[in-house]
Amino acid sequence: MKKTVLTGITTTGTPHLGNYVGAIRPAIRASQHPDSRAFYFLADYHALIKCHEPEHVHRSTLEIAATWLALGLNTDNVTFYRQSDVPEITELAWLLSCMTAKGLMNRAHAYKAAVQANEEAGDLDPDKGITMGLFSYPVLMAADILMFGATHVPVGRDQIQHVEMARDIAQRFNHHFGELFVLPEAVVEDDVAVLQGLDGRKMSKSYNNTIPLFLPPKQLQKSINKIVTNLLEPGQPKDPETSTVFQVWRAFATPEQTAEMRREFAAGIAWGEAKKRLCALIDSEIAEARERYEILLANPAAIEAELQKGASKARAIASPFMQRLRAAVGIRPLG
Repeated sequence: MKKTVLTGITTTGTPHLGNYVGAIRPAIRASQHPDSRAFYFLADYHALIKCHEPEHVHRSTLEIAATWLALGLNTDNVTFYRQSDVPEITELAWLLSCMTAKGLMNRAHAYKAAVQANEEAGDLDPDKGITMGLFSYPVLMAADILMFGATHVPVGRDQIQHVEMARDIAQRFNHHFGELFVLPEAVVEDDVAVLQGLDGRKMSKSYNNTIPLFLPPKQLQKSINKIVTNLLEPGQPKDPETSTVFQVWRAFATPEQTAEMRREFAAGIAWGEAKKRLCALIDSEIAEARERYEILLANPAAIEAELQKGASKARAIASPFMQRLRAAVGIRPLG
């Protein structure tokens, strides 16, 4: 069986350097090699769990799709689609919901964290403010994965549980209705960098500490200048292992450039100079893609055409599979 890789990108914000280094860049490199099937999708239904601002979701969809295309995603080698353009996914989510134990969902990290936050706030109702979207999120994720027979799902460590849940749900479904689903494996790529943000924590929209990917050079420099550093003066040796500036540098630099900057830190490079060089390094990698990104943003119809092409490829797989699943559960013609 051919290796099948699937990655979803939630449409809730503007892509930042952490997204690029941790997910987009390695996925796009993989898309250049036709040795496996790959599915990359815009998870716009998942976005509705967190964001109830229609224009924000719509704009994020445009920006994220433009980012992947501008950076060179080969849509001939992969299937690149918008989740909402494949209605079979949400239909499958319902079939899976009917076979998913509530107790399994009770153990989901996101749900447990929301309940704990309510209890710590002293709310009498532990489910206050928790929607069914949040509660059943792992079922929709399972549908995303199982619909296309994903064998490998690259995730961060905080998402391993959801892939394991998809396996559990698939096994239960298979036990009742036959061997219909491939059991996926979570792939945690420890060699892929997890960038620190402006405040030294993991770069995340949740922390409001991101550096947007396609900022113009002057704005990129202003954003990089906000990276928190210590008070060591120029000429005083600095520890690269505790520096966000160095950590981001290493994610973009060659081994030789990394070694050179390590020597500069030992020699006491000024923080201002280090940040100036970091901006130049990042800009050298993304400048051409930024130009393509701006062109794509000005031509959303071209992006839509790519997404519709991907939706057609995705539905060519999803539609007949959905017919098999319907028949398996007893929803089929009477004569």
